[in-house]
Amino acid sequence: MVNLHDIRYLRIGTPNLEAAIEYATKIVGLQLVAREGKSAYFRSDKCDVRGDTRDHTLVYFEGDPTDHASGFDLLNPADFDTIGAEIERAGHPVHMGTQEECEKRRVKQFLSFKDPSGNKIEAVVRPFHSGVRYFPSRDAGITHFSHIGLRTTNAPRDEKFWTKLLNARVSDWIGDAPLMRINTIHHTLALFPSTYPGVQHINHQVEDIDDIMRSYYFLKEKGVKIVFGPGRHATSSAMFLYFEGPDKMVYEYSVGVKHIQPEDEASYRPRQFSFTPESFCIWGSRPDIPEFDTTKKTGDKSGGLKAA
Repeated sequence: MVNLHDIRYLRIGTPNLEAAIEYATKIVGLQLVAREGKSAYFRSDKCDVRGDTRDHTLVYFEGDPTDHASGFDLLNPADFDTIGAEIERAGHPVHMGTQEECEKRRVKQFLSFKDPSGNKIEAVVRPFHSGVRYFPSRDAGITHFSHIGLRTTNAPRDEKFWTKLLNARVSDWIGDAPLMRINTIHHTLALFPSTYPGVQHINHQVEDIDDIMRSYYFLKEKGVKIVFGPGRHATSSAMFLYFEGPDKMVYEYSVGVKHIQPEDEASYRPRQFSFTPESFCIWGSRPDIPEFDTTKKTGDKSGGLKAA
């Protein structure tokens, strides 16, 4: 099994780098820490769950807006020499990062592969940290980059990929969509049924509910499209706000996410939620996000998703 430790970074292509930089800094509130060639690097960690300050957590680069890569930190760097063969034996071709590619990602080593839906995953060794404090470009209250939603063309199949080949554990399901953890946080990634792959949303944690509401009014004033919330998730208990970014990428702020501690792992049982609005928000907010649209899908008796 490939043991991942945490999500490390996200790389996203964009046809308009300048607009993406302006959005990431002036709207989301990330810190622009470097521009190298046709790429821009952003930080978001006041401190993460371990008190770390990652060198960067998001990269926008000039390119295809459907080109996404999610970087995950290996739990044990010594595993790097064996995991490539393990992944290939499972039927997933592996690319070993070149020195130039490692420098762009600011890691010592990495290898990339795709999940069965075609989502690009990068397993990294010794990613860089920063000794400089994070200075946000606006006071959004961001503490750290926390999780992503991925699209899946077959949720049960991809769930097996993440839980059998990789070390993800299911925390809950909404319909067929699994919310999975690789550390104590309720979910580091979630798989949402779709007809094509790619990152579905990007989550940053904020300090408290006041930050959620401040951003809600700030985003409305700036004309940013709110696509879900303010609300509270039934699964993770987090209070949230989703909004639309460049190339229709969805960003999320949230606070109050549930943690599943090591001593609770043996007794914790994932819960099955139906694919209904109340499973996404217990406050009654309704999403304007295709993968969350319960009016276009119906649940079978087991809570799975079927085309309406």
